[in-house]
Amino acid sequence: MNIFVALAGVKKEKDLAYADAGTSNLLDIYHSDQFSKPQDVIVFIHGGSWNSGSKDTYWFLGRNFARKGKIVVVINYQLSPEVQYDAMAYDCAKAVKWVKNHIQEYGGNPNQIFVMGHSAGGHLAALINQNPKYFNQAGIQNPIKGVILNDPFGLNIYQYMKLQINTDDKYIPGFLKVFGADEEEWKNASPIFTVDQIQNPYQLFSGSKTYPSIQMQTPAFYKALKENHKSVSFEIINGKKHIGMITQMIFGCNKMYDKIIDFIDKH
Repeated sequence: MNIFVALAGVKKEKDLAYADAGTSNLLDIYHSDQFSKPQDVIVFIHGGSWNSGSKDTYWFLGRNFARKGKIVVVINYQLSPEVQYDAMAYDCAKAVKWVKNHIQEYGGNPNQIFVMGHSAGGHLAALINQNPKYFNQAGIQNPIKGVILNDPFGLNIYQYMKLQINTDDKYIPGFLKVFGADEEEWKNASPIFTVDQIQNPYQLFSGSKTYPSIQMQTPAFYKALKENHKSVSFEIINGKKHIGMITQMIFGCNKMYDKIIDFIDKH
């Protein structure tokens, strides 16, 4: 059943099922009827260390982007400890497939689908874009036009696990549930090792006060893309911590919107 909620000129269609894992496979669409041509689409993948988070938190992205002429689809996906990262990525690919097949019904352009993720959501966005097995399993060719990573965590989960596995890092027990204990699996889960598969542009952001691992891995990821002659931009946002990198976007006047919309409009 479609539920419409007015958000000052923005329509929200809530809890649409893109697959069959219950509330874990629901998405929300934010769109406006005020458009003269099919609109660009942003699929947003939330963060939360792969074990928490919900699409419902990110209503502000939908509202603000929709007011600026972009359709936003915010998705849920299955979380740890019920599943590991592979099943999460497959969920995300199935959600993008649903968007490809249905977004035209809401004024979206199915040929202009961009994927955006924050934190662990950035990891999943890069993973499904770079490892063809996820869209192969979903039964479609990769439809992603471009990728926007906002303070992504886990771009080189292999490096993180190797460095932290024998420390008192409080996140390691949870990450072992997500990625297992096999070092080869850590490599499989690390988008930095598959940058040669990239066929579309990337936009990277990180906060100047974010976690040290993100401060280290995001520039390394950017460097790897540049060395492989991929289309990529990278900007460090001054003064922002990890959570602040996404909560700053509560305000529609935040400059992140201009930067992201400019990226989308160029592609």
